[in-house]
Amino acid sequence: MPQAIHDVQKLHSELSGLKQEVRSLRSLVIGLVSVDKEGQYRPEFVREILRAARQKPRYIFKDVQTFREQLRRA
Repeated sequence: MPQAIHDVQKLHSELSGLKQEVRSLRSLVIGLVSVDKEGQYRPEFVREILRAARQKPRYIFKDVQTFREQLRRA
């Protein structure tokens, strides 16, 4: 019985590694194959957007009116 548990754990570990590898390869292929018709984004712009995405939102948009008011104030 312990050998079977060890085999399942090993298989699970290998499967997790393969999943990560497939994700990495998929990302690489998409990056190489897909061409944005607008061109490539500047790396500093991408870093700034990703940093902003991690921050806590400053505003909460409940409806169109609130959204417009907050845009006017900004």
